[in-house]
Amino acid sequence: MNDGSKKSRRRRSSSLLYQEPQESMEHLNDQAAIPNLNANWVNAKGAWVIHIVLIVALKILFSIIPGIERDTAWTLTNLTYMFGSYLMFHWVRGIPFEFNAGAFDNLNMWEQMDNGDQFTPTKKFLLSVPICLFLASTHYTHYDLTYFTINTLALLGVIVPKLPVSHRLRVSFLSGHPDDRYPDER
Repeated sequence: MNDGSKKSRRRRSSSLLYQEPQESMEHLNDQAAIPNLNANWVNAKGAWVIHIVLIVALKILFSIIPGIERDTAWTLTNLTYMFGSYLMFHWVRGIPFEFNAGAFDNLNMWEQMDNGDQFTPTKKFLLSVPICLFLASTHYTHYDLTYFTINTLALLGVIVPKLPVSHRLRVSFLSGHPDDRYPDER
């Protein structure tokens, strides 16, 4: 019944977490051949400043909206920055350019930065920004338990994926297992 022309369905674990496998030598060569424009900009002059500018702009935006108190404005600033940071650095995989033959398709931006090295100056800065924003928003919300809980959960949601233990670790309940998303690439 199983002839050579049919592909058999591959069984997989029902686990929510899976570890992204290491690249083949071919992918590593493709990654080293051309500079990764998707992740190299974070080391450029002014790339660090944009995070501070975004936080200040978000705080001003939420502060000028009528009816939003200062406590809520700080928490909304924190949540918006954390959500954007998670989406940009940890959720989206691959790069938007088609010049590298898919060498970075299975890596998110955090894993692409600095060739995957941990604790580089850029990564330390990007790890410290959410922590400092959390401390500021917690202070300006006067340590209210509700705001503190919301800000803490947002902080954990953005800090845990940055830790070395989370490198190449995927949560599959939201995006599915890669084998299910790209069945024709097997």
